[in-house]
Amino acid sequence: MKLFIYLSLSICLFTACKKSEKLPPIDNAIDLDGTTINDSSITYPEKFLLSFAKPSVPDKSKPVFIAVHGFTATTFEWLEFKNFVKNNGNALISVVLLGGHGRDYTDFKKATWEDWQAPIIKEYNDLRALGYTNISLIGSSTGCPLLLEAISANKLNTDVLKNVIFIDPIIVPSTKTLALISAVGPALGYSSSTMEQGENGFWYKYRPYQALEQLNSITQIMRKKLEDGITLPDNVSLTVYKAKKDGAADPISAALLYNGITNKEKLKVTIINSELHVFTRLKGRNVITPEDKELQKTIFNEILSKL
Repeated sequence: MKLFIYLSLSICLFTACKKSEKLPPIDNAIDLDGTTINDSSITYPEKFLLSFAKPSVPDKSKPVFIAVHGFTATTFEWLEFKNFVKNNGNALISVVLLGGHGRDYTDFKKATWEDWQAPIIKEYNDLRALGYTNISLIGSSTGCPLLLEAISANKLNTDVLKNVIFIDPIIVPSTKTLALISAVGPALGYSSSTMEQGENGFWYKYRPYQALEQLNSITQIMRKKLEDGITLPDNVSLTVYKAKKDGAADPISAALLYNGITNKEKLKVTIINSELHVFTRLKGRNVITPEDKELQKTIFNEILSKL
């Protein structure tokens, strides 16, 4: 491993950051990274954000989910849950697009993790101001540390917050080389990922090192906070679902959450027999098994039962 790291650093120094000076080979016709495709919530925010609707008096007391996607993803990640909520429960849902996401490579490259987090805080505050009294936050992957940081840093008035649900939270990345990104990133410029059959246009294919640095920062911040201990508000419960193995979030993330939340009576951690990162999202994947579908349905129903 040490030899690999030294070789990587040597290669990066030799290339002298030439790659970082130009854009990756973006295909505007199919890549979210390009200038043509945007997340649908940018064009039609009223179809995704409950804050755009004027609530009736009965609506204000209904349970509300604010769903938050992960790094490089878009609102697409929560489309199945959004449809499930609408068809199976007396609840409402907002699906938030993280700041800097869903647009193009340049916007993604320059956004900080605080920028990613800002639309979450805005939507929560807007719904609270509209009079909603029963709000739950549900996040996947990087959405989870963004949510927990907002709560632990008192960025939200939690008087109307009831439940927080995490799907495959990334507190420790599976890829340990992320910690080296500040050293090797400027030389590499970006990394690329392989899209599955239905993912083009909904996930970033290219990950600028600046965005990876931000991911490294927010996960480091939350590891330190959990090490010091985080106490949930008295009226808030946290439920964590973590796949047994996935390529993005190390399973130790669940253990760190369990050890770091001080009021454990408010916490439930469940390890899921899956190797899919964000196992609740099946749409767009190359292979979907009957077991994947059954697991998704079971967890969706369990989440609704918490309301």
